[in-house]
Amino acid sequence: MLSLALAGKPNAGKSTFYTAATMADVEVGNYPFTTIDANRGVSYARTECPCLDRDRRCDSDNCRDGKRYVPVELFDVAGLVPGAHEGRGLGNQFLDQLTDADAILHVVDAAGATDEEGEPVEVGEHDPVEDLDFVEREMDRWLASIIDRNWETIERESRSPDFDIDDSLSEMLTGVGATVADIALVLRNLEYPEDPREWTDEHRRELARELRAQTKPMIVVANKADIAPEGNIERLREAADYLVPATADGELALRRGAEAGVVEYDPGDETFSISGNVSDQQREGLEQIRTVTEQYGGTGVQQALDAVVYDVLDQITAYPVENETKWIDGKGRMLPDAHLLPSGSTPLDLAYAVHSDIGEGYLHAVDARENRRIGEDHELEEGDVIKIVSTAN
Repeated sequence: MLSLALAGKPNAGKSTFYTAATMADVEVGNYPFTTIDANRGVSYARTECPCLDRDRRCDSDNCRDGKRYVPVELFDVAGLVPGAHEGRGLGNQFLDQLTDADAILHVVDAAGATDEEGEPVEVGEHDPVEDLDFVEREMDRWLASIIDRNWETIERESRSPDFDIDDSLSEMLTGVGATVADIALVLRNLEYPEDPREWTDEHRRELARELRAQTKPMIVVANKADIAPEGNIERLREAADYLVPATADGELALRRGAEAGVVEYDPGDETFSISGNVSDQQREGLEQIRTVTEQYGGTGVQQALDAVVYDVLDQITAYPVENETKWIDGKGRMLPDAHLLPSGSTPLDLAYAVHSDIGEGYLHAVDARENRRIGEDHELEEGDVIKIVSTAN
């Protein structure tokens, strides 16, 4: 399962985002370090279910009238403050927890209602643009410190005639989520001395920056968009590589309203309707949320998750079935399972995603949409329905 991390300074709204996205009970407070141990839960990426192309909807609990929700892990770690790489706040603990993440959602207080330390201030008092490079900078310095501490080992290993810098760096950096392929790609983009003993501090810092960008891609969630001063979202959008405006408070209110039966809303919907009795104060709050959903096409919470999964991590959704005609499994359930796979994945990759035994016994696959046999090297596309034929079936 993909693992996504929520990062940012204290009081930016990470825990509210996490609660809204997982509907898990966590402590949400208006003070630094509300979150100490990482909260981990299941959230979902949203896509269109292939059942929309059939006469009836599928049997998955994660499908709501053709809106398919595919599970991902989401975790919320302690807020980051300046100097975290040196251990300030809960810095090292925070950064260590991020090693598990496939991607990071950097939650920024777009309202400027918290200073750089995460302490509450008046709305608009702090410039949120100043927070944009914050997480990347701390992670870069943290990675650089790990590399510096272990560089003597690299230098010692370089004296061996069979020394390979890719292998040595991979062994050193496995603990921070780097693979051999990541190291190879990063080194191809760098200019560096062949002899590790000739590397400078700047060489190692550049390695850290490139490694973080490769292994921890990031988008910015401009939270508190509902109360952000005019112009803040636009300035943030201009400064960020990838930004999604959001109101985590608004998403949480809609999710709770839907649970209570007073709001008709599914996560990721561009709008909602009030279907039950609400107080004047509740109606006023909901209408304030509507101004954000109308302006940005939703609350931004589901949109941010989808952007990370499908755009940044470039995933596709594939659906394994046992019957290629009816799209059902062995129990007669239609499209019960969905798997996220990297773009370019093959039927064999899907087989292994279902179960290692299915992958090891792989024989061939059938495209259930086209009812035709496909090759082992066929590249799957978003929404493909695939029958895997395996000796383990």
